[in-house]
Amino acid sequence: MKVKLLSMCVCAAIVTSAQAADTKEQKTWDVTSEVGAIITSGNTETTTLKGGLKAKHHLENWHNEYKVNGIYKEDEIESDGRKIDKRTNEKYGLSLQGNDKLGTEGSHLFVLGSYVSDYFGAYRNEALASVGYGLTLLDSDDMNLSFEIGPGMKWFEYGKDTTDDEGNLIEGQSESEFVGVAKANYDWQISDNAKFTQLFAVETGSTNTKSISESALLTKINGSLQMKVAYNIIHNSDVDDSKENTDTETSLTLVYSF
Repeated sequence: MKVKLLSMCVCAAIVTSAQAADTKEQKTWDVTSEVGAIITSGNTETTTLKGGLKAKHHLENWHNEYKVNGIYKEDEIESDGRKIDKRTNEKYGLSLQGNDKLGTEGSHLFVLGSYVSDYFGAYRNEALASVGYGLTLLDSDDMNLSFEIGPGMKWFEYGKDTTDDEGNLIEGQSESEFVGVAKANYDWQISDNAKFTQLFAVETGSTNTKSISESALLTKINGSLQMKVAYNIIHNSDVDDSKENTDTETSLTLVYSF
């Protein structure tokens, strides 16, 4: 599986380079690739890989966003007197969003599709399709605040060893429901070399309410390379007794912008 994520990171770099060349010609693409890795050895052996690619496509009447990301973690543990490598985290995500600019400055209609595959999360697979309205509340030289809201349809698959209220095993079973979605984005350009971003998103339905928060600080190393420190929180209101409601992740990655 390490090869799987490493391959994704390499592909991201290749695609990003291609998009970079395209950016110089069209002046309509804004592409960033993000890669991080932590490998320890000695008394404790751990491998953590994180990668992602984000592209924004600016057109006359549309603003489109494409995102792909993944994380993989492997620890060495002792079992029956032998040391073995055990996967302890693996998650991949993909999202596509199209924003139709309206006549009113700062407002838009959006169409969103996303998919998450999480081997150790509250749900094994999740897919979301939604539409709605977005508005920019603040847009100054150093700050930007925007929000989006709308209805959607969500599909999700229960993870390993999940049981229902009566104790019946429902692992691998799937459900779908109508949900309400909302998202707020805040960007603060602290200085020429530092930027703070805050994302907060909610998906709420009759089965579960999922809340996502990402706080990140980016510091510029050179014209295109930045270091990113991020803290992510994912909270699900209704999960199996064997799962935790809240997952957190602290990451340190390098971000290359084009």
